Amino acid sequence: MVQESVLLELENGDRLTRQEFERRYDAMPRLKKAELIEGVVYVPSPLRHKSHGSPHAYVMGWLVAYCAATPGVDISDNATVRLDLDNEPQPDALLRIEPAVGGQSRVSEDDYIEGEPELIVEITASSASYDLHDKLRVYRRNGVQEYLVWQVNERRLDWFRLREGKYVRLEPDAAGIVCSEVFPGLSLRVDALLEGDLQNVLAGLQETLQTTEHRAFVDGIAG
Repeated sequence: MVQESVLLELENGDRLTRQEFERRYDAMPRLKKAELIEGVVYVPSPLRHKSHGSPHAYVMGWLVAYCAATPGVDISDNATVRLDLDNEPQPDALLRIEPAVGGQSRVSEDDYIEGEPELIVEITASSASYDLHDKLRVYRRNGVQEYLVWQVNERRLDWFRLREGKYVRLEPDAAGIVCSEVFPGLSLRVDALLEGDLQNVLAGLQETLQTTEHRAFVDGIAG
């Protein structure tokens, strides 16, 4: 009689193929987040309110407002992304352009994002996190066009733009605003976000959603 193999649970530091990672993850429905980065499994600790839950909600509110005003753009919250055979991250938030209008990612038949979302956002406690090291290199290598990292405890936000194979930090203008180069009209009042002033963040976004650049982007997608 052949004994059935025991399905092992995901553990931090496991080195797995993407196929085995997905198989174990699917078998653990109570597990809410796990990532495969350079073939290594990362299972994060439970998330705290002020250092992650609340900042995450602010980011989602900002991105949802942009998505609602911009047809052809899709948003996701903590969705697993199949980047390559060794990397299957689960970003805190992402924006993607639909492939029908020129986007570089798609949704697979089994409902995973495959390919590179145009914008990924990660929220982390500090610069010691792998979000600013291993994952940054993975996103750069796979062609994620913009990568935003909010280091909550250090009150710092870095918005990177991929140029000639390297990530370059986008600097705020004189008013403290950073604007996306991939998603016209997507602007961020950085100091307001760091202060948790979502009303001010959304007010700034509404201003840039009225610009000719945003209208031209929407018209180009619609056309």
